[in-house]
Amino acid sequence: MPTDRLRVDVAGRTLELSNLDKILYPKAGFTKGEVIDYYTRISPVLLPHLCDRALTRIRYPNGVEGNSFFEKNAPAATPSWVHVETLPAPGSTKGRESIDYVVADDLPTLVWLANLAALELHTPQWKVGGHPDLMVVDLDPGPPATLRQCCQVALLLRDRLAADGVDSYPKTSGKKGMQLCCPIAGTQSADDVTGYARRIAQELEREHPKLIVSKMAKNLRPGKVFIDWSQNNAAKTTVAPYSLRAQPVPSVSAPLTWDEVEAGAAGKRPSTRPYTAGEVLDRVEEHGDLLAPLREPGRALPE
Repeated sequence: MPTDRLRVDVAGRTLELSNLDKILYPKAGFTKGEVIDYYTRISPVLLPHLCDRALTRIRYPNGVEGNSFFEKNAPAATPSWVHVETLPAPGSTKGRESIDYVVADDLPTLVWLANLAALELHTPQWKVGGHPDLMVVDLDPGPPATLRQCCQVALLLRDRLAADGVDSYPKTSGKKGMQLCCPIAGTQSADDVTGYARRIAQELEREHPKLIVSKMAKNLRPGKVFIDWSQNNAAKTTVAPYSLRAQPVPSVSAPLTWDEVEAGAAGKRPSTRPYTAGEVLDRVEEHGDLLAPLREPGRALPE
């Protein structure tokens, strides 16, 4: 066997890992072996958020400074033990009627994907065969707005959703913004969820026009936070909690506490620098999975 390959047993599955010393984050010197190690160690809290969801991966075979590609279809030579679901692909840019999606519901699959340099993991708001069980709103700051303004908008959203009996849980995007994730009943269509998210965004825009924008046009965004309600479209995906991001450092989409969001809104915490893989592992050691409530059924959204 070539010296750059290593055969390992992962939860009873034999995997062949390759090029473990290859640097995927050059500015941080973070290697593929460290990517695999991170995904292995974070798997107890990550896998429940991936289970039963069609997975879109963004692969960086030559690292974050090289070319990347989105991958929805299961790649060639996918092991027979990997969970694959064939689902309709309406509006596919490649004209496909269906896609064979990977569903990452165990550690061997996660390690196999990490070995393929699938750094970013994105999921829809629905589980296979069901209606959306999550509502997600993306908070995108238009410079010079920063994560501080995102935190301010997150608090406004939290309180407005709570008035409708909807619980919300914050996380960073791993880049410059953040998301609010809300468990919902799983009885409404994606169009229903999108419509509700859009109404709330428009309402908050009317109340806070200097801080919030709900329209897609990028020329309206400078200095404001765009509440992206369209993340709930059936064809959209959102970066999964605990997924790595393709940034200069191995940043992570990290769950936050509301105390941290309140501190961030006041200009204290969270910092404008995303949390890194090592920091997120430490946070999980301290807090556990702050997004565990997303795995429990939520309430139906108001009509």
